[in-house]
Amino acid sequence: MDRQKTLNNSYTFEGKGLHTGAHVKMTISPAEENTGIVFHRTDLGEDAVIPAIADYVSNTARGTTLEKGDIRISTVEHVISALAGMGIDNARITLDGPEAPILDGSAKAYAEAFKKDGLKEQEAERAYIPIKEKIYYKDEATGAEITILPDDDLSIDLMIDFNSKVLGKQYARFNSETDYADGIAPCRTFVFFHEIEFLFKNNLIKGGDVDNALVVVENEVPQEDLDRLADLFKVEKLERIPEGYLNHTQLRFDNECARHKLLDLIGDFALSGFHIKGKVIASKPGHQINTTVAKMIRKYAKSYLAKKDIPVYDPTKEAVIDINGIKKLLPHRPPFLMVDKIIELSKEKVVGVKMIGINEGFFVGHFPQEPVMPGVLIVEALAQTGGILVLSGVDEPERYSTYFAKIDGFKFKHKVVPGDVLVLKLTITQPLRRSMVCMRGEAYVGENLVCEGEMMAQVIKNK
Repeated sequence: MDRQKTLNNSYTFEGKGLHTGAHVKMTISPAEENTGIVFHRTDLGEDAVIPAIADYVSNTARGTTLEKGDIRISTVEHVISALAGMGIDNARITLDGPEAPILDGSAKAYAEAFKKDGLKEQEAERAYIPIKEKIYYKDEATGAEITILPDDDLSIDLMIDFNSKVLGKQYARFNSETDYADGIAPCRTFVFFHEIEFLFKNNLIKGGDVDNALVVVENEVPQEDLDRLADLFKVEKLERIPEGYLNHTQLRFDNECARHKLLDLIGDFALSGFHIKGKVIASKPGHQINTTVAKMIRKYAKSYLAKKDIPVYDPTKEAVIDINGIKKLLPHRPPFLMVDKIIELSKEKVVGVKMIGINEGFFVGHFPQEPVMPGVLIVEALAQTGGILVLSGVDEPERYSTYFAKIDGFKFKHKVVPGDVLVLKLTITQPLRRSMVCMRGEAYVGENLVCEGEMMAQVIKNK
């Protein structure tokens, strides 16, 4: 069993934000299982919390920004990438400013700290979402493409091509055998020389300097242009080296820029909130397409989990409560007893079954030429099944009855006709308190959801 993991210790990092230039103190701490990755702006108060999920992505211009109401945190992709790449499921990240520190433009410091102390295994199992059908998206404006295909494990094949004679076409790969800490985390963000002046003039990289980015210089440039850049970066002198970069740094890998794009993609995909199993093929990815696909993964995962949670009726299995047991719990009798057996029962969930035959009395008038089970009776069947859930948890259930207090948001999606097997699932959403209980009801025929909604019931002692 693959269990969730968190950190063994807390780690504090300080530095300036790449875009805001603000000095920020950020602490990454362990978190309880099933927490996920959560950010907290401590400078905005105790409630200034944003979960690291794609729903809150508000901006992807040269970084990924999360925003919820008045809470905004920029450039989150590197720290999230380090957590995801190192296999950390649960962590709390506190900041006293609006942007994660850029540090050296990579995730190196985070990964080294996590690797040094190891991880803490938790009790909860890590859930994986297997990709069963192709997910594809293309950004027509940039030509960027991402495809995810079914596979037994996660792998990422990435290519970048900026029509740059310095970078050329670069490739990078990530799979279960990749050492993220040594092979991906050290790779720094990069920028083209011709972009820098525009970015500075538009206040887009107030914290940018020669210590936190690779600068790609396509062609020879006048020394006066390099001197002007040196003034912007507040360094004594800059020169273009033959390899096509400024002389302030050395490449850590021949394909460092592609590896950094891989680092970004891992961080942005983690915003889906799920671990996936699939083969990712990415061409010229960036934060906009990454987070768009993260939202697609999130939507797919929710659909997959919803289908996975569809109750399955196996007629060969013995009932948890048969019709005689149901009669002991419910006061209803034919022809108004709308549940035939209970196939699953716990403190919070019940699954019942109703066989739909042509001999049901209501088919005589609803409708003679096209028999359809009335929606109100599907709701009644759900209510009776919910009554069994509630009454099975009280002492002397025969002394109590459940009554409708409220139904809300019911939707009917498919017809129920003779020959169908109606599977009725009720889940407690608010436990019994002061004689009131709230439940969510779902009725299925096979994998088709035919009816869903919320209901409130009152449990009353019989006179």
